[in-house]
Amino acid sequence: MRDIIKKRLKEELKNSKLTSAEIARKVGVSPEMITQYMTTDKLPKLETFCKLCKALDLSANYILGLTDY
Repeated sequence: MRDIIKKRLKEELKNSKLTSAEIARKVGVSPEMITQYMTTDKLPKLETFCKLCKALDLSANYILGLTDY
């Protein structure tokens, strides 16, 4: 499950029309942390995950691998 979360989160962060700095500002973390989510095995805390889903207009169920859309 961790691999699915990492893959989908990374894809959606890359596909976002927002910069890492813009996403970080919306979520309340540093741009470096957004980069870590894309390039390392680090996953966001639950609160940050929820904020990321809202900021990127994503379904948490999709990112978690519970649905395919």
